[in-house]
Amino acid sequence: MITISLCMIVKNEEAVLARCLDSICDLMDEIIIVDTGSTDNTKEIARRYTDKIYDFTWASDFSAARNFSFSKATMDYIYAADADEVLDTENRARFLRLKKSLSPEIEIVQMKYVTKTDFNTVLNFKKEYRPKLYKRLRSFTWVDPVHETVQLNPTVLDSEIEILHMPPAPHQKRDFEIFKQAFETNGALSRKIQRMYAKELFISGTDADFLDAAPVFESFLASPAADKPENASLAKEASLVRLHIARITNNFPLLLKFSLNDMLTTPSAEACMEIGEYFYSVKLYDTAIMWFYNAAFEAESILNVRTSGNLPLKRLSDCYNALADQYTGAKSRKEIKQYRDTAAAYQKQSEEWELPEE
Repeated sequence: MITISLCMIVKNEEAVLARCLDSICDLMDEIIIVDTGSTDNTKEIARRYTDKIYDFTWASDFSAARNFSFSKATMDYIYAADADEVLDTENRARFLRLKKSLSPEIEIVQMKYVTKTDFNTVLNFKKEYRPKLYKRLRSFTWVDPVHETVQLNPTVLDSEIEILHMPPAPHQKRDFEIFKQAFETNGALSRKIQRMYAKELFISGTDADFLDAAPVFESFLASPAADKPENASLAKEASLVRLHIARITNNFPLLLKFSLNDMLTTPSAEACMEIGEYFYSVKLYDTAIMWFYNAAFEAESILNVRTSGNLPLKRLSDCYNALADQYTGAKSRKEIKQYRDTAAAYQKQSEEWELPEE
């Protein structure tokens, strides 16, 4: 049976830390808690479970804190958990079976991440595989009988373990600040982080968050990197951020520009939603309906799956109700009822819509 070091980084987690540790502590052979500046009872709670508690100065860098926590581990594998995660009874049993049977050649185990509240900034599915268990020391092996090479790709196992993500509050404000700080420090974001920034904006950002993000995406679109074929998807995503900003600032020339940019390739549901929202705002409901319909039934979302799901369905309902409200005698009661019935049908669809499974 393998041995496991639990490595956690925490800050002001007194509300959830015990819940997390109670669900996993007996599955671990070592518990390492790295505190990045708690001012509540987090460390006192941690001491109930381990004496391996370390302080680490927070510098808006989760990777640095994770690396420090991993450096303290001594067991065969490292389990990286967050304080707002929980293993229920069924998944504790799955975890124990995995621990007893895991083959030593497995270097990374992925587990299904399941969010149980509305406080998730990046989830487009009910369940998403995420790497959670890592072999602490990796050995390199030569492969192939001739023209031999070192095996570089890790051996990954997709397990059936489901981790319940149960945050007590949203995290997007923290994430947005880190994105901006990274841009200010480095002058650009990595491909991964730029994509995550755009994704989080469309899933949970306010209009103010979009405006704060404008320099990041304007800088990328103005750079030579935006014209490289390998960055086409990043440029499309950045254009969608700029499209949203153009709409909320009533900048029609830029709204037209970035809408057309999106339509030059496969139209996205996000762009259809933005165009629909513009026409809805100026009360051209028939035109808005066309774009919301395209978002719901014709286009695919690339950043926020809700833009091809419940969001346009709700807006279709709003449009048909608005059309019914416009008529006071110019239409027969039968025709107005048709508008109301159509609105009710789309409203029902929007309420019944659920995130895809995975």
